[in-house]
Amino acid sequence: MEHRQVIAYQQDLFIRQTQNAICPSDNCADVNQAKAGQAVQVSKEGQQGRALTSNLMTIVCSSANIKQAYKQVKRNKGVAGIDQMPTTKFAQWFKENGELLIKSLLQGDYRPQVVKQVEIPKPKGGFRKLGIPTVTDRIIQQAIAQVLSPIYELEFSERSYGYRPKRSAQTALRQASEYVTEGRTVVVDMDMKSFFDEVNHDRLMYKLSTKIGDKLLLRLIRKYLQSGVLSGGLMSQRTKGTPQGSPLSPLLSNIVLDELDKELEKRGHCFVRYADDFSIYVRSHKAGERVKESISTFITNKLKLKVNEQKSSVCDVNKTVLLGHTILKDGNLIIAKENVKRFRNTIRKITKRNRGVSFEQIISEVNPKLRGWFEYYKHTKSKRLFRELDAWIRRKLRCYRIKQTKRVIGLVRFLKKQGVVTYQSWIIALSGVGC
Repeated sequence: MEHRQVIAYQQDLFIRQTQNAICPSDNCADVNQAKAGQAVQVSKEGQQGRALTSNLMTIVCSSANIKQAYKQVKRNKGVAGIDQMPTTKFAQWFKENGELLIKSLLQGDYRPQVVKQVEIPKPKGGFRKLGIPTVTDRIIQQAIAQVLSPIYELEFSERSYGYRPKRSAQTALRQASEYVTEGRTVVVDMDMKSFFDEVNHDRLMYKLSTKIGDKLLLRLIRKYLQSGVLSGGLMSQRTKGTPQGSPLSPLLSNIVLDELDKELEKRGHCFVRYADDFSIYVRSHKAGERVKESISTFITNKLKLKVNEQKSSVCDVNKTVLLGHTILKDGNLIIAKENVKRFRNTIRKITKRNRGVSFEQIISEVNPKLRGWFEYYKHTKSKRLFRELDAWIRRKLRCYRIKQTKRVIGLVRFLKKQGVVTYQSWIIALSGVGC
């Protein structure tokens, strides 16, 4: 009886969602300005232990879901894909072509466009490949992620913190700090080699099919996984991996690695995972070596992924870096030295004295970097370091401003405007001491 009630509830809900499905017309509201309708109700079904998996494409293409996806993509401020259409132009484009787009999605005829691939340098060397889908594909992928996330969030591990709502790097660091405080001062620092480029499509689709019953949606996800990649003017077909940079990629990566989380929980390990980086906390080096060997075997043989042996190690917790932080043996957090060095290099590039831009522009470039960096590291025990960095940045700014005065007389006039008496201004200007 209970099972029949659940099925009846699902059918009623799908009828309501179908009535709300997108049917654009001339008087359709602008996607950017229109208010979202009723929220997608997948999460309620997930709590009943059963998602609306037989016809999820109807919910993906619903008016409320598309509007919410557009707002999120616009908020992220991504660049245009191969079609060169910016995010701001999508609303007008959707008014003219939205009906055909939704029809092709619901009929299974839609084919994603080629992804533009760019390479950005990694801090420790090498390059990270990023895929830039078109705005239309980004919005569709965001709409899919919004429907699937509530379904999978109920099953994800509590020790997984990357790309999940109400979780962040700070919550992962807090959990890791608790492990260290309890006496687990040895860490098995694991890193997977080119994870986003090595994901096996068949295993991923099998994992999705065990939870999702909508074959139309599964075929669309498969198309996105196998969509072409444009790099250096040449197009190639993707046979494995998920394009890093797409809205759907973070969710798919968590679905793939949830199997690893469950295995670690089954073995009783204390761990923290953020995307493809995870750390296991143990009490001795001997235990750490044993855990590293067994987990590496599981990742290679079971998940069909590669372990980066060069970046994976067993060491004391204060000799490794987690999300830009170093955890001391007493559980306190400090900023990793390499991240401080990288931050200083960023400020040096901005305040380079031969840039030839106004001082106001320098300030406008420095301030966002400062706010973001200090906000991220505000929970660390680095009061003295913050004071030193503050003094160093102020000195760099003063040097840039003094450089703009050019001649000695210009420096004297500048110092006098700042309240320095005349004779002291001349002494400073003629001292010959560089900044």
